[in-house]
Amino acid sequence: MTATVMPPDMLKNLSPEFIAPLVIALCHPDATGSTGRIYELGGGFVSEVRWERSKGAIFKTDNSFTPSAVKLRWNEVTNFDGPEHSDEPANVVALLEKSQGLSANKQATPEVRYDGKTVIITGAGNGLGRAYAHLFARLGANVVVNDVSEKGANAVVEEIKKTGGKAVAAVASAEDGDALVKTAVDAFGGVHILIANAGILRDKSFQAMTEKEWDDVVAVHLRGTYKCIKACWPIFQKQKYGRIITTCSTVGIYGNFGQANYSTAKAAILGLTRAVAIEGSRYNILANSLAPTAGTAMTATIWPEEMVAKFKPDFVAPVVGYLASEANETTGALFEVGGGWAAQTRWQRTGGHGFPHNEKLTPEAIISQWKKITNFDDGRATNPASMQESLQSIVDNFNNESDPWVDSEDPAIIVEAKKNLPEPVEVSWTERDIMLYNIGIGATEKDLQWTFEGNENFAALPTYGVIPPFHASTGMAYDFLPNFNPAKLLHGEQYLKLYGPIPTSATTLTQARIGEVLDKGKAAAVLNVVDCRDKATGKLLFENQMTTFIRGSGGFGGRKTGKGTLLAVVILSLC
Repeated sequence: MTATVMPPDMLKNLSPEFIAPLVIALCHPDATGSTGRIYELGGGFVSEVRWERSKGAIFKTDNSFTPSAVKLRWNEVTNFDGPEHSDEPANVVALLEKSQGLSANKQATPEVRYDGKTVIITGAGNGLGRAYAHLFARLGANVVVNDVSEKGANAVVEEIKKTGGKAVAAVASAEDGDALVKTAVDAFGGVHILIANAGILRDKSFQAMTEKEWDDVVAVHLRGTYKCIKACWPIFQKQKYGRIITTCSTVGIYGNFGQANYSTAKAAILGLTRAVAIEGSRYNILANSLAPTAGTAMTATIWPEEMVAKFKPDFVAPVVGYLASEANETTGALFEVGGGWAAQTRWQRTGGHGFPHNEKLTPEAIISQWKKITNFDDGRATNPASMQESLQSIVDNFNNESDPWVDSEDPAIIVEAKKNLPEPVEVSWTERDIMLYNIGIGATEKDLQWTFEGNENFAALPTYGVIPPFHASTGMAYDFLPNFNPAKLLHGEQYLKLYGPIPTSATTLTQARIGEVLDKGKAAAVLNVVDCRDKATGKLLFENQMTTFIRGSGGFGGRKTGKGTLLAVVILSLC
């Protein structure tokens, strides 16, 4: 599947052999105990993914709860300071109680309006759709009221007309998107907004669910949403303007007993929404998904009557009214809304673990790093919001190879020396440091790329990579060697490997380690390795290797020849 979208050099690093071990570990009855979880992996990188929810904003649920009120506080809705993590929906009952004790909502200016815009609302004969239709009509929109119930659709149209609004009924299944768009164009000359809201419930335990109950739910929710978007798309694309709001569900996010069909359809709608948001961005087509909590005819079949009465659709509609407006700039996002509360929900991924790319990955290796793979609290968790961001950790792991100098033939003193890592040294540099270095090795006032930080191509010369590891490498101890005398130490040769352009300012951690120690009889040859990583992200920036030849420290029973090509060449030149 990936072969159609990825270049061959990337594909060879994404072998299925890196996937199978996790599958085996998850299937083993005694391995992880994991259930209901999501894992993202590839190329030796393995991580867990979960939902992260902003605290959001709570609004007073009265007439002052409008799209303009939402607009004023949108930064609160999308603010992830102090986020929440849960396997279930928020306690909307408690949030509704808080909203009732608030003062009237303040309004943003200018007011959110829809004069001259036409909106199609599916499933608008009752419940949420009806609330949306009335809201858009009050704000000046032309409203296409869709429903399979002719009585329901016509009733809403008449209600809107009595209050001076403009509306027309489109009695059809949401799966007939072409008919809905034709109604909009015939009545109002075009369409600008689609609210895909139509839905049904067919609740049954998975074991008892019939294929028809599965197909019916998927058809109305998922196929209906797809068909309506597909019908609107050419018009949106041509006019370079469109707003799409799809209806997900907390059941699609967190799952629920007896709703496998509904959960599947809603989760699929979320994926569809994110895909069209990406494709539509170049045409000013924005698409977002809503997971509403509201008392409707549909939820009345499974909710207590008291809860249906409390959670009015009117307490959700203002958020939709803002998201569909020209004022909104958010696209491809998911929001949980209900009882006057609105919050954004997004993915969070652990920092995970990268296994060596040049070794066979096993289920046992996966299990040995399970705590790290599933740790969301170690400060390494991220929030990838695109395929590019998602793939970055996987691609970065392509350079993760096991240490070629580790060998079981090493004597005990060398094995212990390799384990005894010194503390990493923090090293920072700024653009000034880069300029001074560049000047120091010959750059002049004519070479603005190297001497002027305002130049659009300003960069660090690659050899700057030998500077940050200096303190870490000079702090290495050699007292594990017999008869060590620092006066007999010779610096051999140095090797620098870059993993990308050197940043012009950074705070890094430099970690020194012993790569290899060879016994040359009367002398020892030591290879030191210093990794330089970005402190915030852990990304490997560059690696230094330095050989030292230590006279008088041989005869400890170590290996005579090494695995490192560079080291072997240096030793031959020194001996």
